[in-house]
Amino acid sequence: MFTGIIETLGIIKDLKKQDGNLHISVSSSILNELKIDQSVSHNGICLTVVAIEDNYYTVTAIQETIDKTNIGNWNINDIVNLERAMKLGDRLDGHLVQGHVDQIGICKSIEDTNGSWLFTFEYDFSLHNITIEKGSITVNGVSLTVVNSKSNEFSVAIIPYTYEHTNFNAFKIGTKVNLEFDVIGKYVSKLYSIK
Repeated sequence: MFTGIIETLGIIKDLKKQDGNLHISVSSSILNELKIDQSVSHNGICLTVVAIEDNYYTVTAIQETIDKTNIGNWNINDIVNLERAMKLGDRLDGHLVQGHVDQIGICKSIEDTNGSWLFTFEYDFSLHNITIEKGSITVNGVSLTVVNSKSNEFSVAIIPYTYEHTNFNAFKIGTKVNLEFDVIGKYVSKLYSIK
């Protein structure tokens, strides 16, 4: 379980395919604090640390993760948002984030709003995920508040701190991002679909 408050950034150092799995090696400032079997959110994807070397650690993504996220588009030297699992008793500064990506979204527009940015993302509504105005959404692991909620798109306002300390500053129109919709909204949506 995560909060969606990004701790630091990581740099992809190596990508190795093995059968249906992808082994990802990452360098980061939190390397010395990690241990094997620890869960770390990478752009919102919960992955388990399987190896630690001098300059990087390695996590493994299975085929289902590759199919449902933007991880297949990652390249060496890409920057990823990192967050370690939350500790019980800590403040919950974001919202409850599982690290289970629901689907990919596409950046539709980026508007400079004189001191912050408004990013709009489009997603496939046929998968039955929903947003609500002022509800929570996770984009590449970042806990954000929804504005301009529509049936297949939403916007988020990004303050300078978030822009500078996450990979939002690398987004362009067409960038594919990982979306995790609010867990409470998912349960409500499921209940309404049961007849």
